Amino acid sequence: MQQPSEAPGPGDPAPPPVDSGADAGAADAPAESSSGTRSASPSPDAILIRRTLAEIEPVADKVISYFYAMLFVRHPEVRALFPAAMDTQRDRLLRALLTAAEHVDDADTLTEYLVGLGRGHRKYGTVSDHYPAVGECLLLALERYATATWDAATVAAWVRAYSAMSQIMIDAAAADEAKAPAWWEAEVVSHEQRTSDIAVVTVRPSRPYPFRAGQYTMLETPWWPRVWRHFSFASAPRPDGLLTFQVKALPAGWVSNALVHRARPGDVIRLGPPVGSMTVDHDTDNGLLCLGGGTGIAPIKALVEDIVEHGRKRAVDVFYGARTGHELHDVDAWLRLEQAHPWLRVRTVVAEGPTPPGALRGLLPETVARFGLWETYDVYLAGPPGMVSNGIDTLGGIGIPPHRIRHDSIAELHASVRGQGT
Repeated sequence: MQQPSEAPGPGDPAPPPVDSGADAGAADAPAESSSGTRSASPSPDAILIRRTLAEIEPVADKVISYFYAMLFVRHPEVRALFPAAMDTQRDRLLRALLTAAEHVDDADTLTEYLVGLGRGHRKYGTVSDHYPAVGECLLLALERYATATWDAATVAAWVRAYSAMSQIMIDAAAADEAKAPAWWEAEVVSHEQRTSDIAVVTVRPSRPYPFRAGQYTMLETPWWPRVWRHFSFASAPRPDGLLTFQVKALPAGWVSNALVHRARPGDVIRLGPPVGSMTVDHDTDNGLLCLGGGTGIAPIKALVEDIVEHGRKRAVDVFYGARTGHELHDVDAWLRLEQAHPWLRVRTVVAEGPTPPGALRGLLPETVARFGLWETYDVYLAGPPGMVSNGIDTLGGIGIPPHRIRHDSIAELHASVRGQGT
């Protein structure tokens, strides 16, 4: 699917998210926060930490394997927090910690990420006592493989960094516990097979689930316990409280295949908290330019429904792209929306194969660049990571200011392609 500010847990964390503007996700590292809290000159601790990271990068796989070996041998009680099969996500916890440590000087961005991470850990059953175990094994792994840079000063820098990071996560989890559950159970109430590998799944949460159009969540199925994947909501909040997801089954995608091919009405899944900042600003009348690739069209549809609900007439241009015409599975619903609202313009774009009537041919961002002048529009991008990244570059190249381009973190997209989830 598409983009986010997510709070992953021990089996699924991603590198720190960044703001929903064009600066977001240019690389795996977070962008400098708007308040400029990243130091112009790195602190002594940051210098030592980055030297360690540079040394272990060539042997990252060995560091990861050693970290988990130590964690599970020394603290077997934490093994239950992780999925049974570790092959596809074993590195995510450690990589998240290492990425966070690298940005120790960027206080605002780092704190925002760690707060989300601490909240997200709750759905795995993480408690405060688990953090010292993780820190102990992190230091053991670094000591074993960062032999050239590991000294007393470096150890002290890492201890300070991890202590501060873990405390932020612990405090965030405690604060969140007072106001929200660790997860929501939700019953599948309908399952519509749109194509051989795309389904629209609607669920009813067991308790009220507050979210905003354009956000996403993490989802766990009963067939793959403790394996959570990102999926965007395909509709704005509804009076009946139902939630809809558009899911594409990916090759070797555990959760997405289960949702597309196994889920049926009556099945119960789990939802993490809603996250993401790709939401509409209703205090402006700026036009909206929306690019949705594949099932990345889901959050775009939610955004348009949100505009309809608020009753403000503003120009909205939607470009709905897919690899082939067969994959434009939601086109009829979009045509109905266009007919009902004269301020909405919908164009379909296919990259290969026969071109359906009325569709444009080409890659989505390049096709959008050929239409109109979009400098005064707020732009929303949702889709596979490559499409979002290409869209940022292409639209920036035709003069759209970076602060007008909205999406969620590219880094996290690469960790789990939401909506086309794994």
